[in-house]
Amino acid sequence: MVQNFDCKDTPMRMFFLPLALAAASIGLSACQSMTPEERRAADEAQCLHYGFRRGTDAFAGCLQRIDLDRRAQSRYNSDMLMLQMSYDLDHPYYGRRYGRHW
Repeated sequence: MVQNFDCKDTPMRMFFLPLALAAASIGLSACQSMTPEERRAADEAQCLHYGFRRGTDAFAGCLQRIDLDRRAQSRYNSDMLMLQMSYDLDHPYYGRRYGRHW
């Protein structure tokens, strides 16, 4: 069955294509990470919420622990990504190794 191309659909397609592209760009812009200044402000707000006061050693320690935790989580995420990629590319071998089979 041959389907004829009808030009009546073209204006509707021309309306929905820019709309879809705009929705995709707005969705992707929400995935941007925080700037270092925003991250620092959020960390300070969290430490203040915990009850630490600015300018104290405890406040600095709180900021340091948050930073160390973020770095550890980043390393873990990277390790899990690399592990998943290795399984996706070369599945682990389950079975006999090398040699003759009697």
